[in-house]
Amino acid sequence: MKKDFIDIQDFSAEELKTLIELTGIVKKASKERALPDLLHKRSVAMIFEEASTRTRTSFEVAMTLLGGHGLYMRPGDIHLGKRETVGDTSRVLSSMCDGIVIRALHYKDIFDMAKYSSVPVINAMADDKNHPAQVLCDAFTMFEKIGRIRGINLAFVGDSSEEFGLIGRDLMLISSKLGINFYLASPKQHQVEEEFLKRVYKNAALSGSKIVITEEPKEAVAQADFIYTDVWTWYGFEDKAEERLKAFMPKYQVNSEFMKKAPPHCKYMHCLPAMRGEEVTDEVIDSNQSIVFDQAENRLYTEEALLITFVGRALRPRKADKESNYYKEISRITQKFF
Repeated sequence: MKKDFIDIQDFSAEELKTLIELTGIVKKASKERALPDLLHKRSVAMIFEEASTRTRTSFEVAMTLLGGHGLYMRPGDIHLGKRETVGDTSRVLSSMCDGIVIRALHYKDIFDMAKYSSVPVINAMADDKNHPAQVLCDAFTMFEKIGRIRGINLAFVGDSSEEFGLIGRDLMLISSKLGINFYLASPKQHQVEEEFLKRVYKNAALSGSKIVITEEPKEAVAQADFIYTDVWTWYGFEDKAEERLKAFMPKYQVNSEFMKKAPPHCKYMHCLPAMRGEEVTDEVIDSNQSIVFDQAENRLYTEEALLITFVGRALRPRKADKESNYYKEISRITQKFF
């Protein structure tokens, strides 16, 4: 039975930790140029309804490094949801490809793609809901920097509303699953709604995660191991840009003075692209405390882990790869997942 990666909530803490463990192994193998061709002669359809730098690049390069092929499909290249239903497109692509990676404007299209597909579907971001590949990468990056997951103090400063706060919300979700203490600083009108919080609190009751929501950034970052921001304004929101900037500036901007409110060891994170001068200043994003480019690089290893786990579920390596120590280690970890 195929399994999709479209929502963090679909996975247990142990499954997420297994993906994080696997990401560490494939990163080591990739750095040594020793990653086995675990997706040899496999193809993945890559549907991107919007522009993408890190997500598209990481998935396409990951497929190449694993010995497979990523078929990039730009907006207008296919008839997705226009001259053909999402279901029909899904059936066709899954008859020719071994997996589907999709970035869509609407989560429903990703959900429907998975519903009708006979091959695994990986969510490369839903504009109106979530970005599970990004936040899995973020969890791995924090683990890599601090050596543990449970008990990390993560402060997110910015929007967590249903309309615009998909990164903050998904970070809160994965934190509540993994036992990461999550501190949210948002203006009242841009905070997460109660219905979403019910799910988060239910997860946190099982994991021991502490969830704190405040309008005061100083309170949120006082114990932070990591401070994370995302953009406040973006394409499609030009008519609201001035209003949104007034809501966040200058109180929620992460600048050098703001970083002094956190412990000295605190690191700065951003999913990128950043609107420099808005949610973060150059002096922070380019500082020694910033790990944003480590995050960006780690997208490659996270995508390798996702593709191996979901598309390469029944690993069929070439004979030469079976002798690889990395193949044996990767096989051991993926067997824990299913």
